Amino acid sequence: MTGCNMLHIPDKGASPVLTDLIGGQVQVWFDNLPSSAPHIKGNTIRALAVTSAAREPSMMDLPTVGDTVPGFEATAWLGVGMPKGSPREAIDRINAEVNCPLVYPKMRARLAELGGMPIGGTPEDFGEVIAAETEKWARVVAASGATVD
Repeated sequence: MTGCNMLHIPDKGASPVLTDLIGGQVQVWFDNLPSSAPHIKGNTIRALAVTSAAREPSMMDLPTVGDTVPGFEATAWLGVGMPKGSPREAIDRINAEVNCPLVYPKMRARLAELGGMPIGGTPEDFGEVIAAETEKWARVVAASGATVD
């Protein structure tokens, strides 16, 4: 969206990149907040912005990238999937079990403390998220000209 040219360097997860970032071998990194939050709060790394559409409640002083680049939003999300054709009864049971802990205030508070935002919902809700994200990132890939090496 900005025309910024950055080189993607793949790594083996958050721990090695955090080590490189803290050690000065990497200048910038886009991470999921739960792995970076302790380092941000401990002042071993400096957060510049969050990539979500709204400010992070646990770090309200951080701007969003969208404050500078209108329309920018990139968030990570996690979900549970099952093989196509799974019985609806099994899908509904797994969905209920996954959503169950999200009703507990202590669980929601702990996830929020880590920078997570529990959403929950139905399998259809999750399908809509997947479809919207697929469409959004397909446009980004097409606009960037990215290719698989």
